[in-house]
Amino acid sequence: MIGPMNMEKPGDQPGPGLHPGDERKVSAAVESVVQLGQTVVPATESNVFCLTIIGQIEGHLMLPPQNKTTKYEHVIPQLVAAEQNPKIEGLLMVLNTVGGDVEAGLAIAEMISSMSKPKVAIVLGGGHSIGVPIAVSADYTFIAETATMTIHPIRLSGLIIGVPQTFEYLEKMQERVVRFVTRHSKIGEETFKELMFKTGELTRDIGTTVIGSDAVKHGLIDEVGGLGDALRHLNGLIAERKTTQGAVVQ
Repeated sequence: MIGPMNMEKPGDQPGPGLHPGDERKVSAAVESVVQLGQTVVPATESNVFCLTIIGQIEGHLMLPPQNKTTKYEHVIPQLVAAEQNPKIEGLLMVLNTVGGDVEAGLAIAEMISSMSKPKVAIVLGGGHSIGVPIAVSADYTFIAETATMTIHPIRLSGLIIGVPQTFEYLEKMQERVVRFVTRHSKIGEETFKELMFKTGELTRDIGTTVIGSDAVKHGLIDEVGGLGDALRHLNGLIAERKTTQGAVVQ
């Protein structure tokens, strides 16, 4: 007499030579390829923390869900953790941002500039508007040959009160940006304001767009370069810091 047939599904038992845990990993890898078109990259231990500033910098007001944003309340805890973690020896900041909330951007820039660990920034694509102070907050800055940076006066969106105090507030806010940028880069205040208030270059606004080597020529960015250049310089700063600390201990 023939016994009942085993009607097991193909996924009920692990494949030949695979344990159930291994099969789940394979399944996750296949799902990643199907959904995202990419393979799973093995996690590696690194002494460098990579911070990305992309899209629009979101401040106190939430932006529409379709916007690609960098939320400052997410960035700040990451910076605190990187500063406290003894395994993290340096910060690599990658920017491709259109700008955004002025106070949120300045808060990020101030925190980065006050970190004790070596910091290198690289502008890829664009580092516009309030992205400029964030870029120059690093110890050394690179910009890709085709990347751009837009420098323009502060603008307000939404309802404003048309009184002299409003314009005084805008002027003070703008001076904060100017002071920060000129203090953390080689560009002079007169040159920066000249670029900021230039007319005739942008279609809907006053300001200037500088590309790659022009940003270096004005003293806004230190050097034209890419990812490899940025990492080499950061590793050099890390080695220099270790040497200095060793000399102090001795």
